[in-house]
Amino acid sequence: MAQKDQLDQETFSCSICLDLLKDPVTIPCGHSYCMSCIKGFWDGEDQRRRYSCPQCREDFTQRPVLKKNTMLAALVEQLKKTGLQAAPADHCYAGPEDVACDVCTGRKLKAFKSCLVCLASYCKNHLQSHYESPTFKKHKLVEPSKKLQENICSRHDKLMEIFCHTDQQIICYLCTMEDHKGHNTVSAAAERTERQRELEVSRLNIQQRIQDREKDVKLLQQEVEAVSLSADKAVEDNEKIFTQLIRLLQKRSSDVKQQIRSQQETEVSRVKELQEKLQQEITKLKRKDAELKQLSHTEDHNQFLHNYPSVSQLSEPTDSSSINIRPLRYFEDVTAAVSELRDLLQDILRDKWPTISLRETKVDILLPQPEPEPKTRAEFLKYSFEITLDPNTAYTQLVLYDGNRKVKGTLQQQSYSSHTDRFSSWCQVLSRESLTGRCYWEVERRGGVNVAVAYKKISRAGSESIFGRNDKSWCLYCDTNRYVFSFNNIETPISCPGSSRVGVYLDHRAGILSFYSVSKTMTLLHRVQTTFTQPLYAGLWVYVGSTAELCKVK
Repeated sequence: MAQKDQLDQETFSCSICLDLLKDPVTIPCGHSYCMSCIKGFWDGEDQRRRYSCPQCREDFTQRPVLKKNTMLAALVEQLKKTGLQAAPADHCYAGPEDVACDVCTGRKLKAFKSCLVCLASYCKNHLQSHYESPTFKKHKLVEPSKKLQENICSRHDKLMEIFCHTDQQIICYLCTMEDHKGHNTVSAAAERTERQRELEVSRLNIQQRIQDREKDVKLLQQEVEAVSLSADKAVEDNEKIFTQLIRLLQKRSSDVKQQIRSQQETEVSRVKELQEKLQQEITKLKRKDAELKQLSHTEDHNQFLHNYPSVSQLSEPTDSSSINIRPLRYFEDVTAAVSELRDLLQDILRDKWPTISLRETKVDILLPQPEPEPKTRAEFLKYSFEITLDPNTAYTQLVLYDGNRKVKGTLQQQSYSSHTDRFSSWCQVLSRESLTGRCYWEVERRGGVNVAVAYKKISRAGSESIFGRNDKSWCLYCDTNRYVFSFNNIETPISCPGSSRVGVYLDHRAGILSFYSVSKTMTLLHRVQTTFTQPLYAGLWVYVGSTAELCKVK
């Protein structure tokens, strides 16, 4: 009997409000609803002039005329008299922070899935047609999302399912026929697959770096123990020596002991500081790995591609390729000096007291000094770094193409969107990638081109934004047979045969920036020795009619 009641409840309930039918109407496909429910549902479809059944999704060319189903209404009234009520919904109603079902009317239920094809969200009841009807078999269901409308092109009102490599943005198929005609495009799904592969590589790199840093931390801990053991031994040896001397030496013994402990504290502090830096890097890498893992599980291609650039960038690792532990002899020089003094004091103690100064023992526990600058092109290419240009920084008279590796100066204004990072006064553009550590890249030019590096916070308008005219950028002007280096508005002419290719070498940590003329040999044009306080970005100023290319070098 209970099973029969449950069947009657489901049979005579409206699939929109989930209550017993009120003024039931039957639409052409055969499904029945409350008159007010189906009217409200179709009112929402008026603007699209498309009417369909909420359950089977059958489309109707015109909005059907609704007439009360008197037989069904009589049955429902009879059921009410027998005490039958609508089955209590075991679903949760949608709150302010939840994604609501787009089909429910009145008080909406919480969505169970969102459909990337229908661009709608459904509760469990209204989702059944996606599971049962062959029409929806190819639809992509994802976790409920409030951002489905972001998948619609604001210009053409079409689903955005194409990725434009040329402009690095997601577009619809109509965009490929207009503003993006002739651009390098692929499906959003294909681009997602490629970026997912890059993401996995990044995660592997992060995990490897975590392992390397953990090994470095262990080595540094051994260094701390070595310093402490050596200091303890030095204290013990010197106390034995000073006990052989008269009370007058006690003060000197205390002084030496204090100096040893002070040096011990200095060296241990230095090691622990490096330990802390590496531990912080491990923490950041683990956090980045978690972010990438979360991003890798994102089912919405567009959300994945939208968030990928901001989370895929990795900071430059701390260079700790060779942390060497020295033998336990940090303070042996002190002990030897005191032993020698003990012998001498036997004869000269009555005459004078020599001052014992603890000679500073430089403990080489810090990371190694920067390696010498490469000499040959083959050596430079070991540090080659692939760079692309950032369209959001490009001046409106610059045309970027070939995967944003080439740029051309033109008189024609480009239809770039407004962006706070865009240069608004001069034909300049910055790289998408930040530069730290040791990097090398080459620029192939035709005509007048300025090759530069700059901090990201360089001004974007006025004379202060010109490469080389401020203290935030370093610039090499290149023309047919002329080079000029400029920094902070100070120019340095350079005499050298012209070349169409310029090589740039950066050792960020050592503060070295070098420009080379590259042909069959490499000729140094200018070298800068300074201190870089922030990550740098490669920059190009391309004059009208000139072109520049960030070369792929191997």
